[in-house]
Amino acid sequence: MRVIGIDLSGPSNHKDTVLSVFEKQENQLKFLKWKNNISDHEILKEISEQSQIDEVVLGIDAPLSYEDGGGDREGDRELRKFIVGLGMKPGSIMPPTLNRMVYLTLRGIKLSREIGSLQTPYPISIVEVHPGAVIGSRLSQNDFEYVLNYKQNLSVRNFIRNLLGKQNLVDLPILIEEESHSIDACAAALGAWHWKDPAFRPKWNFPAKPPLHPYEYCC
Repeated sequence: MRVIGIDLSGPSNHKDTVLSVFEKQENQLKFLKWKNNISDHEILKEISEQSQIDEVVLGIDAPLSYEDGGGDREGDRELRKFIVGLGMKPGSIMPPTLNRMVYLTLRGIKLSREIGSLQTPYPISIVEVHPGAVIGSRLSQNDFEYVLNYKQNLSVRNFIRNLLGKQNLVDLPILIEEESHSIDACAAALGAWHWKDPAFRPKWNFPAKPPLHPYEYCC
């Protein structure tokens, strides 16, 4: 199994888009590589190449659907309740049609449908992931404050990288600490792994409701 996590940014902001690739080895994910500043074409090429080798599980940090009429999807409301119960801020879950989110939502929907149409020898599974919730739901109460400021603080990202290591993501390079998008891409892979692998369970999961909401949502 190959597990890919993507921290997606809007279609004109390739700079902040990061993709991480892992290989499942027994009960761990071995880091293989990461790419940043990547276009949709480059993302599709990488996923297609990985799917020539093995099954691909893909966790995307971006809305992959929107609510007809706008506002929160049911999954957004439920995830917001979950993270507030943990102690996180509700504002980290934003409606896909919010002005600052619409271009990201557009890219997420377009990209996920293009991935779904790829003709590959091994299957590709897609899940929408919230990396902050992946991290927060795996922290102890004593360390919980780290999820609230890892995006702004390098030393905190060092702690989060070590946390990911304790979750059996191995061989993570120190360089992923340099910016939060790389941390989020790895956390998206962790969430997708726990969602797909029958040996684990996601901390929170919301079912797909096709045709309007064709992908599950997890952390």
